[in-house]
Amino acid sequence: MTFALGIDLGGSSVKAIAVTPEGKLLGETNASFDANERFDWARRIQRIVQDAEAEQGRPAHAIGISAPGFAAADGRSIAVMPGRLQGLEGLNWTEFLKSPQPVPVLNDAHAALLGEAWLGAARGFKNVFMLTLGTGVGGAAIVDGRLLKGAVGRGGHLGHISLDIDGPRDVCNMPGSLEVMVGNCTIEQRSGGRFKTTHELIAAHERGDKQATEVWLRSVRALGTAVASLINVLDPEAVIIGGGIARSGAALFEPLEKFVRDTEWNVGASVKILPAQLGELAGAYGAAWNALNVPPASCRP
Repeated sequence: MTFALGIDLGGSSVKAIAVTPEGKLLGETNASFDANERFDWARRIQRIVQDAEAEQGRPAHAIGISAPGFAAADGRSIAVMPGRLQGLEGLNWTEFLKSPQPVPVLNDAHAALLGEAWLGAARGFKNVFMLTLGTGVGGAAIVDGRLLKGAVGRGGHLGHISLDIDGPRDVCNMPGSLEVMVGNCTIEQRSGGRFKTTHELIAAHERGDKQATEVWLRSVRALGTAVASLINVLDPEAVIIGGGIARSGAALFEPLEKFVRDTEWNVGASVKILPAQLGELAGAYGAAWNALNVPPASCRP
């Protein structure tokens, strides 16, 4: 049976799937690595490819990679990844994996949206954007049926829009960005040192902790303002919210709906706000779809 491998490189683990061109899941892997050991993540991916091909009894028809940072124009590597995963920038995955076919590379949020558009919450929409809420805030947009990439690949990095020109700068040098306002990377600062994770903050909010509620609702209000602002820019049919924080359910989506509707430019039809459906495998699905559908010539120098 023909299959593709979709591989999603995260900050501490690699998620991978074997999937048919029709989207049938044949197998999945979630393997951790030592972020402090140089290239441990790359060696882990090599083993995942070897093990998956052995399990399926044949080489993969296509292999796709999803990773943080933004992809090079030729689609063969990640061009820029500030701050972590040393060695990722410029790594040619086709050569590294000794693949007979080009191995296309995507930004992880771009891949997550492509996965959701293939088999998840974004199916059927020609204009949709996605925010992934985790350590940082990833973003991606499909505009008129095409993934928005831009001139050098920065397109869709929606987590780095500014909500406070006097705020602290994020990893992309943006003051008071959405990532700074919502991402788990700043939760200790935003909570005055009380909480180490957003999940701890939300749990305290749900127990009735007034201070936690104040911090949490301010974060969601920032997210809602950003969503409404991006609606004005991208004019989508729907907004998909994914990532670990999105698994908070009603604690997130009920106030988010309220804050978006409070500021949305209402022109007759409200934009849908939908939770992602593919969970932590969205990026792997998107990487597989990209490998199956990107013309090989676009991954060649």
